Amino acid sequence: MEELNLTSFQPATFHLMGFPGLEQLHPWLSIPFCVLYAVAILGNCTVLLVIVKDRSLHNKPMHLFLSMLAVSELGVSLSTLPTVLSVFLFDACEIGMDACLAQMFIIHSFSIMDSGVLWLMALDRLIAIYSPLQYTNILTSYRIAAMGSGIAIRSIVLMGPLAVLLRRLPFCRPSVLAHPYCLHPNLIRLPCADTTINSCAGLFVVLSTFGLDSLCIVLSYVMILKTVLSIASKEGRLKALNTCASHLWAVLVYYTPMMGVSVAHRFGTHASPLLHSLMAHIYLLLPPVVNPIIYSIKTKEIRKALSRLLFQKTF
Repeated sequence: MEELNLTSFQPATFHLMGFPGLEQLHPWLSIPFCVLYAVAILGNCTVLLVIVKDRSLHNKPMHLFLSMLAVSELGVSLSTLPTVLSVFLFDACEIGMDACLAQMFIIHSFSIMDSGVLWLMALDRLIAIYSPLQYTNILTSYRIAAMGSGIAIRSIVLMGPLAVLLRRLPFCRPSVLAHPYCLHPNLIRLPCADTTINSCAGLFVVLSTFGLDSLCIVLSYVMILKTVLSIASKEGRLKALNTCASHLWAVLVYYTPMMGVSVAHRFGTHASPLLHSLMAHIYLLLPPVVNPIIYSIKTKEIRKALSRLLFQKTF
């Protein structure tokens, strides 16, 4: 009987929110969102196409890792795009529970992949600077594929239980989400049952992915800096550091908004809901928009390959 009462509280749908208090402006706000999503999707697809088409880039581990980064950022963009545009353009704010949990799983899985790929790219830069003569021998295509597969499997294995644990809980509070997409930190606040297991599982996922990845990135750059400082010439040191510039920008673009979102959720309980919504959008949209631009500008091989591809298409 108690089980029947609990399941009766299970909401059929969740209500997605755009920018609280700015509902009348949503059709106008959809314009910049459409532009940003177009830039993100077009930019990452272009990077992927350039790397796939230009065989000279296949033998360079850095570009294979860059293609993985483009795939993960495409996944984040495409998984949030349908509900964001439906809320802002069509005021369609309802989403079913199973669809919401599926979206949560996909968004967080690709976001975890993004973090893991950034760590692999830090490892790539460390090997390239610490042992340049053995660089291609260490990072073979087989090992790169194995590391990429491991990152993808880690994301799926860790996020699957979170969706299952949420699915079994009764939701008897108002099922209004703070964003136009489903995120675990938002969903975990809605059940009217004990969510201790869910919270512990979520914390474990965060620490074993974002926490571990960021620690490995920091340690990698400590070793990179130590190696660079041992180079005798100033030109050699600058050249070595310059090879890390694009990756450092990508790390900053990814982790800075993430820390902002975490701080806002943890300490900004009395802050405006508009701030939380804005920070979440920046966290999910900024890296897919900015990273292809950074790598297209800073990576000479990508620029040359893009020029060759455009030249062939034009003529």
